[in-house]
Amino acid sequence: MTDSPSLGRRVLVELVGTAALVTVVVGSGIQATELTRDVGVQLLANSLATVFGLGVLIALLGPVSGAHFNPVVTLAAWWTGRQGEDGLTLRDVAAYVPAQVAGGIGGAVLADAMFAEPLVRFSTHDRSAGHLWLGEVVATAGLVLLIFGLARTGQQRIGPVAVASYIGAAYWFTSSTSFANPAVTIGRAFTDTFAGIAPASVPPFTAAQLVGAVVGVVLVAALFGRSRPAADDVIVAHGEPELAASGR
Repeated sequence: MTDSPSLGRRVLVELVGTAALVTVVVGSGIQATELTRDVGVQLLANSLATVFGLGVLIALLGPVSGAHFNPVVTLAAWWTGRQGEDGLTLRDVAAYVPAQVAGGIGGAVLADAMFAEPLVRFSTHDRSAGHLWLGEVVATAGLVLLIFGLARTGQQRIGPVAVASYIGAAYWFTSSTSFANPAVTIGRAFTDTFAGIAPASVPPFTAAQLVGAVVGVVLVAALFGRSRPAADDVIVAHGEPELAASGR
């Protein structure tokens, strides 16, 4: 792409991309529970669908907005120096984040509609425990480290595969199933299905994700130095469902 996409187009991509991600996470969770009662198989189906869906979304939409689909990625991208010329500005951040949250909610509603579930029914799946919050810190820190580490080492072209693979792994190695994404977390509170999270569990999950983002940024600086990536060097996404999407 030779011309820089307008802010309006980038914001629309972030909204649609985040909505599509949550639709994949929630929809595959519903489908899995309808096909089997084995929780392990349900989680496997949910995580595989998320991996494939996320990889496709990053590859397709990354060239337009960076395919953040995640407020902590947007904040980390701005904080690490992309706010310069042709990079993220505070105005961009202020537009991206609400679009991502709205997309997350819309994606959950769409998934519910496709499976004849109530369009909005707040989840009763409580996820309030210290070990789950620690899981979110680890999941989010790893995601930020991966995304910006790839940019610092010039390997951002493998971003779609690497980020999707990490999210798939984090579904299984973190206690929280790696939501690692405030927008996805909020969206999943609107569905009382396999991927849901109780509204009361959302604030501590989000706080843990923000802490994880800070840890990830610090690790990037410590491991790869403080050089600033070019504006188009970061293709990121995610956040998986907890699994939470990982967080699913």
